[in-house]
Amino acid sequence: ILMFKMQGLGDKGKVYDSETTKSKITFDDVAGLDEEKYEMMEIVDFLKNPKRFYEMGARIPRGVLLCGQPGTGKTLIAKAIAGQAKVPFISMSGSEFIEMFAGLGASRVRKLFEKAKKISPCIIFIDEIDAIGARRSSGSGAETENNQTLNQLLVEMDGFDTEETIIVLAATNRPEMLDKALLRPGRFDRRINIAIPDLRGREAILKIHAKEKKFAEDVNLKSIAEDTAGFTGADLANILNEHKAITNKDIEDAVKKVTVGLEKQSRVVPEKDKRLTAFHEAGHAIVSSMLETQKEIKEVSIIPRGVAGGYTMYKTNEDKYYISKTEMEEKLVALLGGRAAEKIALNDISTGASNDIEVATEIAKNMIVKYGMSENLGPISINTERDPYELQMLGERFGDAIGAEVKVLLDTAYTRAQSLIINNMDKLNKVAEALLEKEVISAEEFQELIK
Repeated sequence: ILMFKMQGLGDKGKVYDSETTKSKITFDDVAGLDEEKYEMMEIVDFLKNPKRFYEMGARIPRGVLLCGQPGTGKTLIAKAIAGQAKVPFISMSGSEFIEMFAGLGASRVRKLFEKAKKISPCIIFIDEIDAIGARRSSGSGAETENNQTLNQLLVEMDGFDTEETIIVLAATNRPEMLDKALLRPGRFDRRINIAIPDLRGREAILKIHAKEKKFAEDVNLKSIAEDTAGFTGADLANILNEHKAITNKDIEDAVKKVTVGLEKQSRVVPEKDKRLTAFHEAGHAIVSSMLETQKEIKEVSIIPRGVAGGYTMYKTNEDKYYISKTEMEEKLVALLGGRAAEKIALNDISTGASNDIEVATEIAKNMIVKYGMSENLGPISINTERDPYELQMLGERFGDAIGAEVKVLLDTAYTRAQSLIINNMDKLNKVAEALLEKEVISAEEFQELIK
């Protein structure tokens, strides 16, 4: 009986697509991705009038890979292509192909393409394709199941008839993990990177999400866009979805909620912890304000949010595409400013700096093994995620050298942070005492205290 049930699961039509509808979303609903939309217009034209393309002998990509961080709008632009071309849209996540029963993944791929052929012209959208499209291995169990599913996907894409008007779109935030066979001509041979929106893009996205909302007069979408560098489209949508009638304070609170976490109003903080947090956050703020490349302070708080006991917010009114070595070194100093303040002002250290140290270690490691910024090791890039044996291939000494370089970067930054704290103890005390009294200090109040 169990055998029949297992096989039956592979034959149910419902399993294969979570939505087969004509998408109501068009390019008008997509903001901040002008170049990407322009590049997709060829596909829209093809889906609208395939005959003309075939007569011209034009070659249209069978598969398009949409790469970008979560929340940047990969699914949205796929739906918009279908909506713009007025064709059905079949959507499925890569993880849905993989089940506990062997052979089902490959069967689902087959059924998905059979369904698409019946309703073509159409779009197949496979989200999180890395779940089935990761590099094939000679492993067993789940890996073999993945290999079979991937092989079936390759077979289906190679088996398209020229008259079948089907475009396969796939989304991933880890393109480096994909099997090379997926990226060959005739498969996913066009790659479109969906980037995090810039200032103009963020303002356009906010305008779209603001259409059906009532705003107070003090709300300025451009100002919000300036304060949200690095936010994805999904992050910006979350900010405006917090309230029905929106004031500027509502939006600022929502930005804090997205970046730092929920305010913990019910948490009772012991006086000793409050004092430690005040000096820790004052340390970040004082050290940052003394560094040339670090962003200006926007707010310092000792009100617990999310997992943080307090936070220091920075103004982020510019979009950076490159970060210099000096800036990264100074970021390490700013991150370790909290720990340095605890040590010098209170002659003790706490677990409060654990996240700072984690972030600083990651930055220092990336400087050496990703960006090739080491004087001794030179311009070298090592990616152990791509190849776990890459470091072993270079030898044990090389691994030791990397460790030593990372330690030097962190030690130098910590020494510099301590030195800045020692030279500015009066300012540190002023800011910490103000935090204990008010709990939150604005940019203007901070500047006044450190004059």
